[in-house]
Amino acid sequence: MRPSDPGWPSGTQWNELGQQVGDALVKVQSPLTTCLNAPDGADCRQLFKELKNPYFLGDEVGLTQSLGWVDAWTSMPSVYAVAARNTNDIVAAVNFARRNNVRLVVKGGGHIYQGTSNAPDSLLVWTRKMNDITLKDAFVGVGCEGQALPVRAVTVGAGAIWAHVYDAVTTHAGGYVQGGGCMTVGVAGLVQSGGFGSFSKAYGLAAGSLLEAEVVTADGVVRIANACTNPDLFWGLKGGGGGSLGVVTRLTLRVHDLPESFGAVNMTIKATSAPAFRRLIGLIVDFISQNLLNPHWGEQIRFRPDNVLKIDMVFQGLNRSEAQAIWRPFMDALDGAPDDFKVEFSPLKIVAVPGRTFWAPTMLKKLFGFISTDERPGAPKDNVFWPGNRGEAGQVLHGYESAWLPASLLQDDRRQALADTLFAASRQWSVSLHLNKGLAGAPTEAVTAARDTAINPAALDAFALLISGAEESPAYPGIAGHEPNTARARLDAQAIKRAVDEVRKLVPDPGSYVSESNFFKADWQRSFWGSNYRRLLAVKDRYDPDGLFFVHHGVGSERWSADGFTRLV
Repeated sequence: MRPSDPGWPSGTQWNELGQQVGDALVKVQSPLTTCLNAPDGADCRQLFKELKNPYFLGDEVGLTQSLGWVDAWTSMPSVYAVAARNTNDIVAAVNFARRNNVRLVVKGGGHIYQGTSNAPDSLLVWTRKMNDITLKDAFVGVGCEGQALPVRAVTVGAGAIWAHVYDAVTTHAGGYVQGGGCMTVGVAGLVQSGGFGSFSKAYGLAAGSLLEAEVVTADGVVRIANACTNPDLFWGLKGGGGGSLGVVTRLTLRVHDLPESFGAVNMTIKATSAPAFRRLIGLIVDFISQNLLNPHWGEQIRFRPDNVLKIDMVFQGLNRSEAQAIWRPFMDALDGAPDDFKVEFSPLKIVAVPGRTFWAPTMLKKLFGFISTDERPGAPKDNVFWPGNRGEAGQVLHGYESAWLPASLLQDDRRQALADTLFAASRQWSVSLHLNKGLAGAPTEAVTAARDTAINPAALDAFALLISGAEESPAYPGIAGHEPNTARARLDAQAIKRAVDEVRKLVPDPGSYVSESNFFKADWQRSFWGSNYRRLLAVKDRYDPDGLFFVHHGVGSERWSADGFTRLV
């Protein structure tokens, strides 16, 4: 049902919804309208500066963290939104959409490359204001009394973002909760996608730490989902993809013991020739196998076409001296070939901080550029983010691919083939290994918890998620001077495909992470969920048989037209 259709709800009907939710019902208008009308004006120039602030994007009902994907989707505002303040507001919105056949879309943090947190001609359920965070010393799920031991936990509203959760749980309470690496990602969306973070090699998936969720299902019923109550829905929410099974209103996550220290290793190595770069890749692949396939390490290593290897790793549970000792043999190998390798940071740049201060916006971290803050007047002091995330704010994607690489590739007789593949891929486009987004080398407890989620089992045996992508700074169709570079985007997408095609020669049918994947992927059911998809579809049929909750390449979406407005089967 669209506004132009005869059955679209009347003004009276929308007013009735407004009476149920009060001032939570808002008529949505994108701030980009300012630029459509006056692209050269001062307001438009200011807006495009603000689009680089992830907190500005998150606070705007009519915007998303990414502004689109060339030839795929463009961020478009809903007609109306319910800026939910509580569960009752969400119930009212779900019932209204179901009874009036209105397309429903859900947005929390708004971080999604697939464009699933926005849709034109729709009613938006916006959970950002539901952001309460409560620590609990001894949590037991509803219905689990006598079946589960009390554990330390944190309960958060669906609109909470990870920066604020880390601030509450780690900086102020001295605990650790497994969340996302990007601090402005929404908690609910990350958990429902499975949820990898910088330290997943130690603590597993965010979904693996989920103890309980409250969710409004398509019938407007508020349900508790945990291991003892609605366990099938609980399992589906753990990695089955956001926005497919219901609207999550709050989540309770396990709080782990906090490591004594967190740290980072950052360096850029320039090989002076392609053969030297090929040898460099062999060195780092061997180093990964021997030193990084364990709970201490996470984040990424990038291989670029200009023969540059960029290392941006983090660690936990080690001090600076221990981390230096681990990397010393690799650095010695580089030092032994000064004509082949030039290291930008030499000696090795390693930092370590007490665990409790890792996410804290201390003056020293801001001074050295380790952390950025929301610069708007009056912004909360815990509105922080990593400087690298500024490049993602307001981005328009050109292309994106991901592939889980099995740990068997690091065996002695296969590392050469892996290194050759990474080199061949880097001739086409940059590729990166995200070592924290594969659970090979993680503790048994973390892997076991991940096995009890809906995520593709390929992630459990992977040593890394390979990612290749391209994007541009904030742009929007129809705004003169700010149009997306369509020609460049298509060339980039072709190069990304060529790069990942080299990887597919080594791993023919790799799984892919639902949150970081190709919009155009044909076999998405197998790629995202593997053998778990059939079970997920059964959960969907039980709790949303009529398909009220539609997202691109979400569970059951194959039954609908690409825009989610027409049921096909």
